[in-house]
Amino acid sequence: MVSKIRNVGIIAHVDHGKTTLVDAIFKQAGLFRDNQNMAERVMDSNDLEREKGITILSKVASIRYLDYKINIVDTPGHADFGGEVERVLSMVDGVLLIVDAQEGPMPQTRFVLKKAFQNGLKPVVCINKIDRENARPAYAYDKTIDLFIDLGASEDDLFFPYLYTSGASGFARTKVDGTETDMRSLLAAIVEHIPAPKVEDEGSFLLQVNNLDYSDYLGRMFGGKVLRGTIKVGDRVEMLREGVEKKMGFNVTKLWTYEGIQLKETESVSAGEIVMLAGLDNVLISDTIAHVDTSPALPAIQVEPSTLSMNFYANNSPLAGKDGGKFLTIHKIRERVEREEAVSVSVKIDPNGPPDAVKVKARGELQLAILIETMRREGYEMQISRPQVIYQRDDNNKPLEPVEIATLEVPEDAVGAVMEEMSRRRGDLLDMKTNDNGTNTLEYSIPTRGLIGFRSTFLTLTRGLGLIGSLFDSYQPHKGEVETRTQGSLIAKDSGKLTRYAYEDIQERGTLFYPVGSDVYGGMIVGACARDEDMVVNSTKEKHATNIRSANADATSVLDSHRELSLEQSLSWLRDDELLEVTPKTLRFRKKILDHSERRVAERRADIII
Repeated sequence: MVSKIRNVGIIAHVDHGKTTLVDAIFKQAGLFRDNQNMAERVMDSNDLEREKGITILSKVASIRYLDYKINIVDTPGHADFGGEVERVLSMVDGVLLIVDAQEGPMPQTRFVLKKAFQNGLKPVVCINKIDRENARPAYAYDKTIDLFIDLGASEDDLFFPYLYTSGASGFARTKVDGTETDMRSLLAAIVEHIPAPKVEDEGSFLLQVNNLDYSDYLGRMFGGKVLRGTIKVGDRVEMLREGVEKKMGFNVTKLWTYEGIQLKETESVSAGEIVMLAGLDNVLISDTIAHVDTSPALPAIQVEPSTLSMNFYANNSPLAGKDGGKFLTIHKIRERVEREEAVSVSVKIDPNGPPDAVKVKARGELQLAILIETMRREGYEMQISRPQVIYQRDDNNKPLEPVEIATLEVPEDAVGAVMEEMSRRRGDLLDMKTNDNGTNTLEYSIPTRGLIGFRSTFLTLTRGLGLIGSLFDSYQPHKGEVETRTQGSLIAKDSGKLTRYAYEDIQERGTLFYPVGSDVYGGMIVGACARDEDMVVNSTKEKHATNIRSANADATSVLDSHRELSLEQSLSWLRDDELLEVTPKTLRFRKKILDHSERRVAERRADIII
């Protein structure tokens, strides 16, 4: 029975087409009728995933090919969600490595492949998007071999099976100029080259939790790959946690396996299968589930350290609760973040955070931005501090900071501007080379601090044509101050509505963030000052009515357009004495201390009160 199961993870750099490739596999396996209205990127079921075009949460689905069952696990491609990749690889026996035929292996490709090798997983390589203009399949294949060598692959792994694929067109070919028009070659390669699950058929039941879910009717759902034995509904089992002596016994109330993209209820499951269980609430990633008194706790799944932290405060601004927010208290915010901590391996609450805030640690600014965006859509209001890197101390009590290796592919005419910006952010150039397509690849060692907010600047400098990827490298001595923002804030003097008359006056001093008619309050930041200094402005003043001015004078003046910032851009724009007010409808900048005179006193003391 076990030999008829294949558990395979799909890994790739972000946007190399793995989720689209999964769609093509589903169609090939007959999961959907020809006339069925099927959404693109079926595995990206979360609204944010569809909007951003990235995979955030790993997901499991299964297909049938001949008499084999293939469990497919889609994983995130962005480095911030590396924790998802690490936990997923612990329940598969091989990986499909997707490489873009034009770009070749990218930084995140290195990260996920390195993790796969560490887990002893067998790779099958797909050179994807070969039907696109400018595709370079031979280049991508050569670079993939170079990457395998760099990562110290065994001689056996260097002769990896590979195919040429197109998720959008739905084919997998054994040769670039092949004539295959479907995905059968890929399914055959999975069955042939991905090993059967390494498990024990005999013995008592054993499973390590690496998948969590929640049902309003059943409570916590949890699961992973059955490592040993068989489990049936009604069995008495226990939950064990590394480093905790107490065991939690419970009866299994429900069992599910994956059929297609749905969970299907079943009565029993054997070793090698990926399963979900219900019956106990307080279960976390890495916990061990086993028959009573049959096994010690398995070692916890190791993930790379969190590098950024951020404080979540209750929204206490004058406009709190006026944008449709349902959950406003710090207690509700803490509850929601605790739920996130329970299902994520890399989001953690710092118990040593301020008493009036929830201090959240995570892998990167995108991961934090996704959490904030998810919460605001669920009706939460909060105030967010500037992201801070997490420091460590060496033996001499000197500060150590997280450093990343950033790889940038830059058009020729943007190299100078990008290098200047990276230097300003304390980046050290490690390598530079010219590519066959006329672009340049730059490799930098740069503090995590220097990358906060860099991605949007990088896209501007390269006119959207640049590619950037970064991976955590190590903790190193502090590299000095990083100049992040060169503009001060335009701060509203009073509460009211932003008037056209005031807007016209203020736009000469900088760039505004909100349109005419927006609600503002004293201490709220309405724009970026042209100079590197904070300036209090009267954003609510009205034009006095007289019988001298003409009635249509206002209409002839042209207002500059306001600058809308995304959530990620907003987080990176903050300074230490500022907060971002997040509501279901609006993002607002504000000073931590709203009262102008109090703020001046605090600035003079150079001791900002949170």
